[in-house]
Amino acid sequence: MSDSVFSVDAILFDMDGTLVDSTAGVVGAWETFKESYPDIDVSEILSSSHGVRTVDNLRKHCRIEDPDLLEKEAQRFEEAIVTSSTKNGRRGIVKLPGTEVIIDEIKPYLSLPSPKWAICTSATRLYATAALKSAKLPQPEVLVVAEDVKQGKPYPDPYLLGARKCGVDPAKCIVFEDAPLGVQSGRAAGCKTIGLLTTHTREQMEAAKPDILVKDLSSISVKVKESGGLEITVSTD
Repeated sequence: MSDSVFSVDAILFDMDGTLVDSTAGVVGAWETFKESYPDIDVSEILSSSHGVRTVDNLRKHCRIEDPDLLEKEAQRFEEAIVTSSTKNGRRGIVKLPGTEVIIDEIKPYLSLPSPKWAICTSATRLYATAALKSAKLPQPEVLVVAEDVKQGKPYPDPYLLGARKCGVDPAKCIVFEDAPLGVQSGRAAGCKTIGLLTTHTREQMEAAKPDILVKDLSSISVKVKESGGLEITVSTD
């Protein structure tokens, strides 16, 4: 199959499962929370919670409704992701394949007033900044986090806000996502969407209807054009 090429004004990345792998920490955090919430089913949660804001997961699975407690527990959970990620020989929060090459190409273009890329994540700002630091990735000035939107993915709010903060039309953005809910969010925002097979099955991702589905970011190459935009080449098997 031939390569697909997109010309866009900005890239909007998801973070966990797209740029970084934080699985070790997420598993550790839920195991820690089972001590306080013994009725939760960690295996079931891990199969369905990816790409969802921590507050929404805790509200659903731990049945926390009090806003103050919810905010406190969300912070505790995301701190536990970072601290748990390297315990007992775990490998920590690490870059996924292809991430480093792409970020090296676009790293100079992360600052306002005209950034060419942003991160739009369901994580809190506290965790997102810690995860990027742990994975040795730069933090773009446009970092949309859970606290920035009233409705997280699959609603379009995160990607609409990311495009607006970058000063570009969502239709001229491309979204990279590993979760079906994230793909739905990007599509609802009017962006092109590239799905990654890093955390979900092909069937789950195909059901979300991304424009293209690839293994991971190693299938993607990015070039900054002299005209100021970005050329995205997607190699498909």
